[in-house]
Amino acid sequence: MMSPAGSSPSDPPADLLAHLPQDAHERLRTDIPSPARTWNYWMGGKDNFEVDRAVGDATAEINPEVVTLARVSRPFLIRVVKYLAVEEKIRNFLDIGAGLPTESNTHEIAQRAAPDARVLYVDNDPMVLAHARALMNRTTPEGVTGYLDADYHDPRRILQHAANVLNFNQPIAVMFMGVLGFCQEYETARQIVADTMAGVPSGSLLALWDCTDTSEAAKRSLQQYEDTGTVPYVLRSVEQLDGFFDGLEKVEPGLVSITQWRPEQTQDGLPDHVNGYGAVARKP
Repeated sequence: MMSPAGSSPSDPPADLLAHLPQDAHERLRTDIPSPARTWNYWMGGKDNFEVDRAVGDATAEINPEVVTLARVSRPFLIRVVKYLAVEEKIRNFLDIGAGLPTESNTHEIAQRAAPDARVLYVDNDPMVLAHARALMNRTTPEGVTGYLDADYHDPRRILQHAANVLNFNQPIAVMFMGVLGFCQEYETARQIVADTMAGVPSGSLLALWDCTDTSEAAKRSLQQYEDTGTVPYVLRSVEQLDGFFDGLEKVEPGLVSITQWRPEQTQDGLPDHVNGYGAVARKP
């Protein structure tokens, strides 16, 4: 199968990998697909290896919508960050499970709207770490862009580090964009979100989306995906995703397919519905 994005078959350049510290080099596996690198491939990026492209193609053969879902997830992130920076006047962004960039990353969108915005990326994938280090220098003079090599299962550590980068005297945007499916236990995932939101000020907002179990093709493709040895992904119901927002006040239009969340007129050609749902909600 041809690359869904027409991306180059070459592997990431050595100068990017040079940004990796030694311990991250030891964690970098090129024989097992990485969720972040596979998603990057579906999005049309080039920061992936042959093993990622192989599992990406095999998964897309069973579930072609996964490529579409990857492509529309970035416009959703862009709309969410613009909304948070412009309409909610948020100046602090905690992007947990940031993944590999392609274009229009959180700090670029936020600092374009608000040059003094402060952004902390959190991830534990070695390739994401390499990119994050390279991106550190691409920030506005007024703003701050930081990166934490951490697992979202440790909200206390994330919040402690975030206090060194973000202003906890102001509302904070907490972002879990398409990543909580990698937490196998639903109640654990809910607790991760609840503990993280408990540690940010009143008026903070949660921005979250995840893939849902509303697609039979997606369900069929998951077993093959997991058989490769990569991190398993759990599809959850729309009702389960809604549970992540318990105690919070969702802004309009609530929890919807991500293509239906405040769509722009420039979205001509995008599908009306995908099997990924998201929302933004405010902490009282």
